[in-house]
Amino acid sequence: MTYLLRTLNNPSNRAELFERLSALNPDQPPRWGSLTAPRMLSHLCDQMRMTLADESCAAIRSPVNYPVLRELYLYVLPWPKGSIKGPPEAFHADPTGWTEDLGILTELVDQFLALESDRDWPKHPHFGRMSQRDWALFSYKHFDHHLRQFGA
Repeated sequence: MTYLLRTLNNPSNRAELFERLSALNPDQPPRWGSLTAPRMLSHLCDQMRMTLADESCAAIRSPVNYPVLRELYLYVLPWPKGSIKGPPEAFHADPTGWTEDLGILTELVDQFLALESDRDWPKHPHFGRMSQRDWALFSYKHFDHHLRQFGA
């Protein structure tokens, strides 16, 4: 699957993600990994909070810290199942309720999209310095990864 043009910045891509999220059964077991669907949704909320943060999360040493590998991983390569361990900051929120958490995620995405694209964006723990375009593409790819994890 090519992600080059799939991004939260594209309204139709964003609508497709939220349609898939809305159609997902919160009791759906994962195809891989240990997250429940409600925990996955709160994890996506935590990830979107990272994009809005004034401070970056602690860096995690990773091969994708190197610019060439970072670009490949963000813009070209598909993500393998369960291969990357997220930072602790991406697992703070506990699920509160499916509908409520879906509403929170929608609000967080809207807040992200309302920010100026030329602002100083927080560093990603694995990828380092990222632009708004990078964060929008990463977020689409991250959402898609977890939706595929649950067959959506």
